[in-house]
Amino acid sequence: MISDKTILVTGGGGFIGSNLVEELLVSGNKVICFDNFSTGKRENIQSYLDDPHFRLMEGDIRNMDDCRKAVEQVDYVLHQAALGSVPRSIKDPVTTNEVNVWGFLNMLVAARDAGVRRFIYAASSSTYGDSEMLPKTEEKIGRPLSPYAVTKYVNELYADVFSRTYGMECIGLRYFNVFGRRQDPNGAYAAVIPLFVKKLMQHESPVINGDGEYSRDFTYIDNVIRMNLLAMETTNPEAINQVYNTAYGERTTLNQLAAYLKEYLGEFDPEIRKIEIIHGSNRAGDIPHSLANIDKAKRLLGYDPPYSVRDGLREAVKWYWNNL
Repeated sequence: MISDKTILVTGGGGFIGSNLVEELLVSGNKVICFDNFSTGKRENIQSYLDDPHFRLMEGDIRNMDDCRKAVEQVDYVLHQAALGSVPRSIKDPVTTNEVNVWGFLNMLVAARDAGVRRFIYAASSSTYGDSEMLPKTEEKIGRPLSPYAVTKYVNELYADVFSRTYGMECIGLRYFNVFGRRQDPNGAYAAVIPLFVKKLMQHESPVINGDGEYSRDFTYIDNVIRMNLLAMETTNPEAINQVYNTAYGERTTLNQLAAYLKEYLGEFDPEIRKIEIIHGSNRAGDIPHSLANIDKAKRLLGYDPPYSVRDGLREAVKWYWNNL
């Protein structure tokens, strides 16, 4: 277990970042949260502001001076800062590129120059693009289907070049549809699970894109935290400078997802079980199916995801019921 280290979490006010901040503080580390709060929320880190081991640095990864200040005397960087969402990238590819590519490069350069021990970054399953292979294995990808996917693949290319050219230790984690506590159900680009939960709690039907048979490898937040910790902890030379699928390794259709959520929310409010689900048109840039092969992470990092999709959904529903 990593402890007594100084760890920078970029995007630490966001859904995944704030959960990482919490875990790292519990483990006895000093944690710096670097965020401009364009998508992150101050309330996600509010309870840590009085912790002497926590420091908030407001800044923007597009500003190199901010990046250099953020990495001073840091042992590890967990780079979570990005503009997510396929639809947002289609609407505004320029800003997505500025944050996800220029910002990423700034952080790599700053971390290199500061002598950071290891740079672990959030990659994305969107990198698989139009590849129809199931399950997805790290070495075989397709062509990107959105500007967002392009930016996340560029991150992997830059990390690989920096590891080979400058001797940096970089590990990429291709997140597959992460969900759980603190994931925001509001806004134009809300992820599917919190959006569905919010609608159902309001006794409204969520709109499923298409016939509902598109499938995803939904991954509970605690599995993602586990992968980040393993990426920091590993001393296996073969495990470093790699990219890993970060998932549970199970496929769930949107129809199944809606049924599970109705079932679990129905334990709090039986009326939710009666809601009929509405279907709409398919969404541009969406891939039909996504399923991760997690054998590489198991073999090289010892990854064993602690939460199944259904176990994670039960936990997420409890959190939303108590916090929305």
